[in-house]
Amino acid sequence: MNNTFHTSLLKRYLILLAGLAIMAFGVAFSIKASLGTSPISSVPYVISLFTPLTVGTATILMHCVFIVIQILILRKNYHPIQLMQLPVAVFFGYLTDFGVWAVQRITYNAYWQQWILCLIGIFLVAVGVSLEVKAGVVVLAGEGVVLAICKVVPVKFGYMKVGFDVTLVVIACILSLVFTGKLQGVREGTVAAALLVGLIAKQLGKLWAKWPLESMES
Repeated sequence: MNNTFHTSLLKRYLILLAGLAIMAFGVAFSIKASLGTSPISSVPYVISLFTPLTVGTATILMHCVFIVIQILILRKNYHPIQLMQLPVAVFFGYLTDFGVWAVQRITYNAYWQQWILCLIGIFLVAVGVSLEVKAGVVVLAGEGVVLAICKVVPVKFGYMKVGFDVTLVVIACILSLVFTGKLQGVREGTVAAALLVGLIAKQLGKLWAKWPLESMES
């Protein structure tokens, strides 16, 4: 039983790490497209524009804030295992910076080429999200905050996630206007990501369901 448990756990974490790597490159492609990042990345990206922080470092700090918020909301009901969100955030943040570096030489000359990069980014983020769900071991701190709020407020996860994403986009817009003097990081690509990532991830989830993982309880 122990061997089955450890094998299943290892597979799940490998799937999670693969998902995070793919998601990080999705963020990098979205940034490169310059049509606006996904809602969850909008705040770190804007912060990177007016501070010495990289997108990845800002992402790590934002996730740390999310972890603190979860602890404040759940208090004694907060499960310490969720602190695994911290190393996951660090891994994701550094991978995001690596992804941004890796795609920096990609060039474009037309608006439609920007959209191709944007759609690649959206698809990669959706793949990453679907693999994160498939792994079923730990969620990113952003989803963790939404789940924590849902435990104390009688609102369905889907609705709360939309409200959370909208809040992040509004914060990104305010920070951008105040500190850079113009709207950056939030454009039509942000709207496309908000609409498409969930839909694509849901369809991919149905595909991954054909390859079930061993139960960690068996």
